[in-house]
Amino acid sequence: MLTAQDDLIGHQTPAPFATSGAGDERFTERYWYTAHPINGSELLVDIGLGYYPNRHVMDGFAGVTIGRKQHNFRASRRLGTRPLDTSVGGLKIEIVEGMNLHRLTLADNPSGISFSLEFGASFPPAQEKQNYREREGIVEEDLARVSQFGRWRGWIAVDGKRFEVTPETWWGQRDRSWGLRSEMRTDETRPPVATHRNFFWTWSMFQFERSALSVFLKERAPGKPHYLSGTEFRREADGSISHREVTAFEHSIEWSDDQLGQTIAAADFTFKFDRGEPRHVRVVGLPTRFYLKAGMYGGLKGWTHGDDRGEQHAAHDVWDLDDAATRVTARTLSDHVVRLESGGEIGFGISEYGVAAGYPLYPAPQKFPAL
Repeated sequence: MLTAQDDLIGHQTPAPFATSGAGDERFTERYWYTAHPINGSELLVDIGLGYYPNRHVMDGFAGVTIGRKQHNFRASRRLGTRPLDTSVGGLKIEIVEGMNLHRLTLADNPSGISFSLEFGASFPPAQEKQNYREREGIVEEDLARVSQFGRWRGWIAVDGKRFEVTPETWWGQRDRSWGLRSEMRTDETRPPVATHRNFFWTWSMFQFERSALSVFLKERAPGKPHYLSGTEFRREADGSISHREVTAFEHSIEWSDDQLGQTIAAADFTFKFDRGEPRHVRVVGLPTRFYLKAGMYGGLKGWTHGDDRGEQHAAHDVWDLDDAATRVTARTLSDHVVRLESGGEIGFGISEYGVAAGYPLYPAPQKFPAL
């Protein structure tokens, strides 16, 4: 199918823009953002958008956690003749300046969530190592991902309250991914549900005033990662920004006595690099989290990323994060706000993580799902 975008340059294959990744329906492009204040306020904003050209679908979500309430918005549309218009259900992402300034807006809608926000980069982007996985000769995942730290400006309205957002107090991070993405399939209402055993993983982004660290670790045995990617950025005295690549990562985690799910109370992370001295980071889990099930990660009540829900579709709800039934639905995968200490610097960021049954360390949280 031809669209207006085919009059633009940028084609990567001898096919129209409406077809990507050799036509594989798993081909996906995603945006993801979080924003959180560093002044102790228990607030967290999560925003995401997915583009599935070979399924002819775009979907998105936005949510705000305030204390122990998580407010959620989800939307989906068919691509039609505007496949590259990054908007769905009133949610819109504009790339004002690539790798530097993005504008995100959500118009008034029945969820009660709306916002007008700008993400401004505080450090350069980092390209993670290619995430490639085969099983029995079939490519399960082949994904490129870019992550970046930033500061936020604008406003958020939710549940009749308005919050002003300034870069001095609102920090955050984003990622951008494209390629073949495997489905997690953790939606009990739409089996088969994937089972996960014998692994630990974390995807964490840590930001300080003068430096930033990102890491993505997957391992089945302690100290033996089958995937590790990470970058440190540092703002030098002359204003330049240096960077080092993570070559090894050690973790020691204290788990919270959370009766409803996996929760990090505190952790010691040690990063080793391609040059220079290692770096130790003390991580303390703060109360605020956004559970990504609300954005259809793994599927939610029969709705999975990329599903065709019709020309236009939207839904919303509010989760009580102290409710046992809600937490069963929410599972583990979340953006968990953390406070950081490292070499005299204080920082903040988010950590995603999970530990599955059979992994030799951390037996206590394994009674809950890892994703």
